[in-house]
Amino acid sequence: MPMIACLPDLLISQIAAGEVVERPASVLKELLENSLDAGSKAIQVHLEEGGVKLIRVTDDGCGIAREQLALALTRHATSKIISLDDLERVATLGFRGEALASVAAVARLAISSRERGASQAWKLKAEAGAEPEPAALMAGTVVEMRDLYFNTPARRKFLKAEGTEFAHCADAVKRLALTRPDVAFNLTHNGRNLFQLPPAASTRRIADILGDDFLAAARPITAAAGPLAITGHVIDPTRAGQARDGQVVFVNGRFVRDKVIAHALREAYRDVLHGSRQPAVCLFITLDPALVDVNVHPAKTEVRFRDSRAVHQFVFHALQRTLATPLQGQGPAMAPLAVDAEKPANSGFSPDPPPLRHQSMLGVAEPAAAAYLAFARAARSGGDSTSTAQFSPSTAVDRDSPPLGYALAQLHGIYILAQNAHGLVLVDMHAAHERILYEKLKSALDNRQIATQALLIPAVFSADALDIAAVEEHGAALADLGFAIASLGPSQLGVRAIPALLQSGDPVALTRSLIAELREHGITQLATARRNELLATMACHGAVRARRLLSIPEMNALLRQLEETARAGQCNHGRPTWTELPLAYLDKLFMRGQ
Repeated sequence: MPMIACLPDLLISQIAAGEVVERPASVLKELLENSLDAGSKAIQVHLEEGGVKLIRVTDDGCGIAREQLALALTRHATSKIISLDDLERVATLGFRGEALASVAAVARLAISSRERGASQAWKLKAEAGAEPEPAALMAGTVVEMRDLYFNTPARRKFLKAEGTEFAHCADAVKRLALTRPDVAFNLTHNGRNLFQLPPAASTRRIADILGDDFLAAARPITAAAGPLAITGHVIDPTRAGQARDGQVVFVNGRFVRDKVIAHALREAYRDVLHGSRQPAVCLFITLDPALVDVNVHPAKTEVRFRDSRAVHQFVFHALQRTLATPLQGQGPAMAPLAVDAEKPANSGFSPDPPPLRHQSMLGVAEPAAAAYLAFARAARSGGDSTSTAQFSPSTAVDRDSPPLGYALAQLHGIYILAQNAHGLVLVDMHAAHERILYEKLKSALDNRQIATQALLIPAVFSADALDIAAVEEHGAALADLGFAIASLGPSQLGVRAIPALLQSGDPVALTRSLIAELREHGITQLATARRNELLATMACHGAVRARRLLSIPEMNALLRQLEETARAGQCNHGRPTWTELPLAYLDKLFMRGQ
């Protein structure tokens, strides 16, 4: 049997470095966290060759005393914790005291620092027997790493191309910049200044990092419950894209990839996302440090919550309430989908229309618009929709018109054309009615108040023995859903009543889909996880079908209901229910003013 022996200190440090130093971005993240923990207000980052040749981080933090420099490069030496209680309530980004030592084991490292108020700066190289040397430096610290993996060439072979490594480094800077909008960040690469972020408000920093398009396509979220709080922005569901990397989540200022939060996001968006689209979010979650364990991953990108269920439910309900805000409760610019002639949709999210849509663009120069709004107001108050009226070209436009405006006409029996204060609104009447029915069914079932509509003549259809057995077994559950179904023979079922909300639907199609769900999943699953899927199917069958002609009052009634409905921007399958074409966009089509 081989002899057991203690490993040399250098090999121990290199093994530890393998957990902390995965690539240049890992080094940069650790150095930036130290700078922020030191109270820096301005941080400069200089990279060469993607961070492999050089990473230099300069800050204006509190600095390090001469006699402390050697300790800063020692493993498990830190000023951030001194006891187990401190470890259980970590409020800083760094705390293990191993980052600089790990980097020094696989790269050439030097640190220069000057305490605030000190007369002299000092520099120390991470070399055996090195002593601090005088240096020229303003208050703050400079950490310089050169030639990553110079002494472990096998690991250097696993690094990617320079552009890839730089992209990871830039992401590390941007993530930390999102958490600290009060700190200025400057990034240069190979002598080129790539971005400079001055101190700014949180929303401005989000726009600088994630783009103005993200901010314009997202809804703000703010919620608090006891020790938990959440702020940030979540993408409007209709503008979600296919990219899976658009979820940026911070816990107590630390970027994390957490399964609990990721699941809460998926559940909150379940009813409103179409196909394989992914939600883009920027969330800042804060809670008592004692309620979260940050010491569970070498790179500190994973955390463990003391009560993960409470965190999950808090995040889920906060997002769900934000996404469920009816149109009447949203700002005028919260259309779920808009078209911009110069900005094609990308994989992340669809861009917002021109800023002009935030203003009322209908004035006395558009008499037809003013005339129709006056006409619609008359129809809404009970006037005859077929009557004609005389309108003055100077009729004032109603700037307080509803978000979806008033109906103009129906297109091919599928779309409602409406006019609001900003332009033209197109509504998919089936998708809109489907969402309205779905939300009403959920509310009625939650309150056990599903009203039934008895059929004058029972709807009879053929059924096999398993269908009949399912109806007899789950009769009480069917009654709770508003259905009265009876066996009329060995191969026939009769529908005597259906939910009143679905009275315009096909009772046979509704019943067949319901029985199919019962046979496949049973009432237990339908009462929990699959309940909403069942209600969505019922709403789909009960919604107005394409090619059905609606009168102007009926169309207006549908618009008003949609404005008061939660998650009105999407149908049960995640498709858009409406879209807005601003006048600025229409003017481009016809080259008006050009």
